[in-house]
Amino acid sequence: QVQLVESGGGLAQAGGSLRLSCAVSGRSFRRDAMGWFRQAPGKEREFVAAINWSGGSTKYADSVKGRFTIYRDNAKNTVYLEMNSLKPEDTAVYYCALDLRLDTSVVVTTYDYWGQGTQVTVSS
Repeated sequence: QVQLVESGGGLAQAGGSLRLSCAVSGRSFRRDAMGWFRQAPGKEREFVAAINWSGGSTKYADSVKGRFTIYRDNAKNTVYLEMNSLKPEDTAVYYCALDLRLDTSVVVTTYDYWGQGTQVTVSS
């Protein structure tokens, strides 16, 4: 059974940094694309970042471009989201997701497996 477990969320001050991790078990994800999404209270889940199977291609939402970095370690079956220059509007539950295809996608419905989410709260 495929499982995704996020960690690294918490409370940060505006301008601070956090690093999220997502460990995948039950499958080697060397041929899978991975993504990060977030959902704030009362809002729909939105795309944050995605990375293709090799790590050679990434995509970012405009709102996080230049501040967030997605990368992966296929040997550890883990994908990361480095978040810098955090803003209060980054506050949300962050989810990692696995896409059985090779390439990146910004669409929620293309992802096949999801983690349980980790809370990120940024204070002003």
